[in-house]
Amino acid sequence: MFIRTFKVKKKTGTVILAALFLSLIAAVVLIARASTGRADIYTLKTEQDRQEFIHEMGWEADKEYTECKVVLIPEKWNDVYEKYNELQKEQGFDLEDYKGKTCEIYTYKIHNYEGCDDSEEVYINLYICDGVLIGGDVCSWGLDGFMQGLKRSDN
Repeated sequence: MFIRTFKVKKKTGTVILAALFLSLIAAVVLIARASTGRADIYTLKTEQDRQEFIHEMGWEADKEYTECKVVLIPEKWNDVYEKYNELQKEQGFDLEDYKGKTCEIYTYKIHNYEGCDDSEEVYINLYICDGVLIGGDVCSWGLDGFMQGLKRSDN
């Protein structure tokens, strides 16, 4: 039997221990994030990025946004915001992290919503903060309007 030992300087041992500890923390964070059902992270900084995302979700939309507005997500929410955030959580997003922050909402008209003709306008809204998608919806603003998640359900 052959045994080999090494003597590690105290400073080097501390560095190695710190590196192992940081690696462990990073692994725990990644596992926790994966298990929370969070949505994929989409970076949508350009029109092309947004168009590719809309297509990936199964929609045919106008080539340019209908509207872009900057909104402040309030610190305190009423029932409407709470319900809207429930829809976001179902998709893997959570607007709680963005309370008090501003984001841009890009709105595009959709042309392939099943059961709707062009007279009933259906839109996709993309909530983007610092170039990252943080939520969104597909909706109709009509009298018998509706709202759903971003992904086309028959995809």
